Amino acid sequence: MMTDVELARAAALAGGAVVRDMFGGPGERLEKGGGDFATAADVAAERAVTDVIRAARPDDAVTGEEGGRSGPSGAERMWLVDPLCGTLNYAVRSPLVSVNVALRAGRDVTAAAAADPFAGEVFWTDGVRACLRRDGVDEPLRPSPDSNLVEVNLDPPFPNAPGFRAAALLADPGFGARFRPRVLSTTLAVAWVAAGRRAAYVTDGRMHDNVHFAAGIAVCRAAGCVVTGLDGRPSLTGSGGLVVASDDETHAALLELVGSLR
Repeated sequence: MMTDVELARAAALAGGAVVRDMFGGPGERLEKGGGDFATAADVAAERAVTDVIRAARPDDAVTGEEGGRSGPSGAERMWLVDPLCGTLNYAVRSPLVSVNVALRAGRDVTAAAAADPFAGEVFWTDGVRACLRRDGVDEPLRPSPDSNLVEVNLDPPFPNAPGFRAAALLADPGFGARFRPRVLSTTLAVAWVAAGRRAAYVTDGRMHDNVHFAAGIAVCRAAGCVVTGLDGRPSLTGSGGLVVASDDETHAALLELVGSLR
């Protein structure tokens, strides 16, 4: 029987295969309201991910971005699935997306995988190790602040506005003097902090059982990144939001900048 992390990887890869195969297709948009939408690939990829999980763990619950919650109502184990993070990128044929699968067992995420369907990479953790799998080979993830690149998510919702606005952080002179901003518009960039490709990642939003961020947060924590909310408290408490940094110095600098905006 597959372990939980093997299942997370297999499910993410199954979703990634669908995303890759449907790339460049007609691009039908399924409106969700508030300017948000899904594509047929989002729905098909979530079905592929869920099918893999259901076949191996029929007693677990699943929460998917498109399909919502399914499975036993009292299940202690919940799979959090974002089948295509970066839908707008995908819809305009920009191959910058992530397929995110995470298992929350009780209070903790104990296994997670974030797959890049186009680079053939899977960032994964079993709750202890954090690795990048490419061509069947695993290598440990090593965060690094050396790039000075900080990813800032500009997509809503913004529950901490007007006290914190990501756009204001980008415009702050202190931010420009210390860091170089990037806006990838997919949570693939969260895993990139663990891999040393970004120095940090900043976003507003609520993180509890968040299908977009659960996998990336778990990978970053296992890799040794500093992970808190916008107020420096643990990421599932306080005012919410997320600051993921490669090291303490970068984290402290970002918290000071965020605090100055408040």
